Amino acid sequence: MARQIVTVRKGPMPAGIDVPVGIDANLVLNALTTAVLVVDPQQRIREVNAAAEQLFESSRLHLCDRLLEDFLPDDSAVFYLVRQALADGADVSEHDVGLNTPRTGNRVVSITATPLLERAGWVVVAINEHSIAVKMGQQFTHRHAARSVTAMAAMLAHEIKNPLSGIRGAAQLLELNAPVEDKPLTQLICEEADRIVALVNRMDVFSHRPLERQAVNIHRVLEHVRRVAENGFARSVRFVEFYDPSLPPVLGNRDQLIQVFLNLVKNAAEAVMIGRGEITLTTAYQHGVRVAVPATSTRLHLPLLVSVQDNGSGIPEDLHRHLFDPFVTTKPNGSGLGLALVAKTINDHGGIIEFDTQPGRTVFRVMLPMATSEGADPTP
Repeated sequence: MARQIVTVRKGPMPAGIDVPVGIDANLVLNALTTAVLVVDPQQRIREVNAAAEQLFESSRLHLCDRLLEDFLPDDSAVFYLVRQALADGADVSEHDVGLNTPRTGNRVVSITATPLLERAGWVVVAINEHSIAVKMGQQFTHRHAARSVTAMAAMLAHEIKNPLSGIRGAAQLLELNAPVEDKPLTQLICEEADRIVALVNRMDVFSHRPLERQAVNIHRVLEHVRRVAENGFARSVRFVEFYDPSLPPVLGNRDQLIQVFLNLVKNAAEAVMIGRGEITLTTAYQHGVRVAVPATSTRLHLPLLVSVQDNGSGIPEDLHRHLFDPFVTTKPNGSGLGLALVAKTINDHGGIIEFDTQPGRTVFRVMLPMATSEGADPTP
């Protein structure tokens, strides 16, 4: 890929621009969707913002005081731009850059390196991802799917089960006086009615019910899921864990969270090659991620990030927009309800689920609210 480098010389701030006084710079920095890293002369990361934590799926505590080379390959354009910025004493930018690491995945980004004039040898690196709009679309898609499946469950229970009960009763009455050769037909009606009722009962898990939430240690949830997987459907899969030990408790329902991550891990295990499969479980704390509650002015803080990554073949592109819809599946014998249930459960928790996929790497990211110190629900 040809380098497109733009150099911007420093100059005085234009007249007429007022700089607000008394605003915490960290609040502004963490509000940006651009990932920002401050690098010292030894190329050691000294500060990051919330977007950088999310990009590298690591907390500030884990990123700071680590070398840049610990997170980026040696041939990354970031190193070249840092050297160029220091040599020129000016901003240096490069667009349409490939960023491919185990933590970030394969992304197309724009990178800007800016020297700190107040500190010799220090550089601010800004990484702007091109797919922010795609991620926002995924978040809306998962919420729409959750609402759709809840409405479908209510419709099925009301509009199907009651008529089926009448059909089954009528078939049983007909069987009493039916000729011997016709009895298999009445029995077939009863069996098919029972089968449809069983399907509707499976959909009952999507119905709207009050959710009891409390402080949950997400690492214990993931440990339980991993043990279940390793002793069952993922015996031949290698598990890798990157956990942030300082992560606070999740505000959630332990049993439902176990079901969510069991579904995600099971899908990952079924996507990888036998004997070469690897599933990576990651937790991190991210600042500044908030989501609006519909029809209110409330903003929920979703700082807890849990990722499930596999090295399988990826998700077909034609399924991306409908992945969380019910009855959408790539499995020959799959019901297509697993990810729909995941979307509904995460929506009930007030969280967000999104995914990135390509051949060799698929990652589902779940963002969840944090419990208060008393373990109570902080949502108004």
